[in-house]
Amino acid sequence: MKKGKRYLSVFLCLLILFSSAEIFSDEITTQELIDNRPLIYRQMEALDRGLVAIKTDEGVFLSWRLYGNEDINTAFNLYRDGVLITQKPLTGATNYIDKDGNENSTYQVAGVLDGVEEEKSKAAKVLSNNYMSIPLDIPQGGRTPSGEEYTFTPNDCSVGDLDGDGTYEIVVKWEPTNAKDNSQGGYTGPTILDAYTLDGKKLWRIDLGINIRSGPHYTQFMVYDLDGDGKAEVACKTADGTIDGKGKVIGDKDKDYRNSAGYVLDGPEYLTVFSGETGEEICTVDYYPPRGNVRDWGDNYGNRVDRFLAGIAYLDGVRPSLIMCRGYYTRTVIVAYNFDGKNLEQVWVFDTNNDEYKIYAGRGNHNLSIGDYDYDGCDEITYGSIAIDHDGKPLYNTGLGHGDALHVSDFIPSRPGLEVFAVHESDASPYGAEMRDARTGEIIFGRHTGADTGRGMAADVDPRYPGAESWAAKGLPMMNAEGETIVERPAIAMNFAVYWDGDLLREMLSGVTIEKWDYINKKSTAMLVANGCEANNGSKSTPCLSADILGDWREEVIFRTKDNSQLRIYISTYPTDYKIYTLMHDPMYRLSIVWQNVAYNQPPHTGFYLGYSMKSLPAPLIYTVKNGEKVQLDLTREDANFGYPIERIKNPVKITIQIDSYNAKINDSEVKLDSIAYIDHNSNRTMLPVRFVSEGFGCLVFWDEASKSVTILDGYKNINIAVGENYMSVNNKITSIDQPAVIVNGRTYLPLRALAEALGKNITYDERGFVEIFDQHYN
Repeated sequence: MKKGKRYLSVFLCLLILFSSAEIFSDEITTQELIDNRPLIYRQMEALDRGLVAIKTDEGVFLSWRLYGNEDINTAFNLYRDGVLITQKPLTGATNYIDKDGNENSTYQVAGVLDGVEEEKSKAAKVLSNNYMSIPLDIPQGGRTPSGEEYTFTPNDCSVGDLDGDGTYEIVVKWEPTNAKDNSQGGYTGPTILDAYTLDGKKLWRIDLGINIRSGPHYTQFMVYDLDGDGKAEVACKTADGTIDGKGKVIGDKDKDYRNSAGYVLDGPEYLTVFSGETGEEICTVDYYPPRGNVRDWGDNYGNRVDRFLAGIAYLDGVRPSLIMCRGYYTRTVIVAYNFDGKNLEQVWVFDTNNDEYKIYAGRGNHNLSIGDYDYDGCDEITYGSIAIDHDGKPLYNTGLGHGDALHVSDFIPSRPGLEVFAVHESDASPYGAEMRDARTGEIIFGRHTGADTGRGMAADVDPRYPGAESWAAKGLPMMNAEGETIVERPAIAMNFAVYWDGDLLREMLSGVTIEKWDYINKKSTAMLVANGCEANNGSKSTPCLSADILGDWREEVIFRTKDNSQLRIYISTYPTDYKIYTLMHDPMYRLSIVWQNVAYNQPPHTGFYLGYSMKSLPAPLIYTVKNGEKVQLDLTREDANFGYPIERIKNPVKITIQIDSYNAKINDSEVKLDSIAYIDHNSNRTMLPVRFVSEGFGCLVFWDEASKSVTILDGYKNINIAVGENYMSVNNKITSIDQPAVIVNGRTYLPLRALAEALGKNITYDERGFVEIFDQHYN
């Protein structure tokens, strides 16, 4: 870029940033919008329990769904081979290890509410590995007009309940081995869509034909229940020669619009909705906008004209709308449709060719995100550096231009609303990476790179700092939720993120490896390597899909095998103490699974803060339809905003310690202490080892030798205790204690009552010298 043009670009970026200040200083605050949000319920999928059973060294690991629209007090009975194996209903997290099960066992789970048992789930057989294998029918390869041979590789996947049975099916996009980026010339083979059950049965095949070029930017396939009948449809761009799942040809089967460079720049373009159950065409309309004059999109050879994105949004808060998009380097067009089961109806069009919207041109990404940013119950669209309101009107424009990565969630729980973390391509951008307000576009913090910053990630990976951390390429540091540097040049992946183990921190997914960030030693440690599998999309190294499609709230990851003959759905077997509803019943997360396959794939995020320092789990405003009846929780606004306190959704713990003994119990498990509890006869106080008790409740404990103090992290609680001082601090609030902490044989001790109060626990003490410390809802 010439120096003069670069300076002009910087000036324009800053002009847009500062001219948007009136938006940033809106009279109404996000908190006011949250406090007055309408209680609008949206329909979500009526899923089964998704029970999985996996053989492990400890026994058979079982995991199942809690629904977002069922009472959090729902408990569960477990059955092995038809026989009840739980002495009383399980009230905690929805996973369990059956030490007496084996590979030949079958399992069922049933919800229990107010003493009444619900219907038992489908029976689950025991998997011998931590993955489920799905055999694939590899399409036959072919030869292009230039003589190049190609075969097929399973690429992006999506899930939906295609037949209404409560179980997800998988839609697979097959890409030819000669698929191309838009910037690359050459013929490609066709793109093919298949649907499979989790048992491996192929339901149908759709061949998009030679007039749909193959590559990451051409086919954005949306799998979702568009008409609310309980069965998902599949929608995507089609052309003359597309063959549906019943063998019917759309348009003219004999037309070939490819030019000598392999691009398709002529001929009709269509948008088709297919039945998810049969693959049959339901409705086809002309694709809008048409390509028109190719030069109008920024070049003359067919690169920028065919940059497509897509998504699903609840624009009226109640029904899902199909979002189809064209262009982001220059002209940008976003079109919303409603589908009634038979016909597509255009709702609105946002087009930067309109005079009032020209300033919004060239701001899109290779991805988008969708969620309710202004708490009116209706979804907005983050389209790179701009956002579009539910009515198709612009919400804001940061002026920061195009980028390759985008993440939206509640990354900063201390401030109301959602945030966007995005990276930018232009070396003229004031920020290579920035965190902004999802509603207003206000920049919260950012870092300059002066270069194309092609990767970036936001996720909670370090429990020492409230909220999510963020980091990006081009040498940028890892930053906390305040934008402060905590690690220079972190050795951590930034392609995908996944909830894999049992805590509330997120793990990184890159290639076929899931890694845990070791925040103490500032390095990543592998937790899973999917041997025999391959990642997709070159350097993007993305899975076919990552989503919570089975079991409890942790996410599964789908990879293809190296020989392309199977998909493998990897399932976490780490126990968790957190009772969280399926993430697929969080509206924003569910929509992120729909758009995950779009262009440069991005990981899904929840519409609330799901991380180590979370205070509560919001109750989702959703309903499902089961047997023709609507199922929903009647929520207050407080329920929807705050929901269930973290103490309520975490498995309760009781620690029993015998004074002057090394014997102790955590719940029903006997353990040995390395330092005994004792009575200080000068103060008549019962002194307990701080680390043992704190870690028994799942807290993190850090010792600082310089200050002779211990820090206890318990979610959103930060407790600091200095040895020899008559006070301690809980979330920076000073509390006096009548007996200071002491060190005995290298262990820090604190009086029983002071430690229990700091941790928010109850205590009992009996004459035999046994002390019990337990969570308030322990029973």
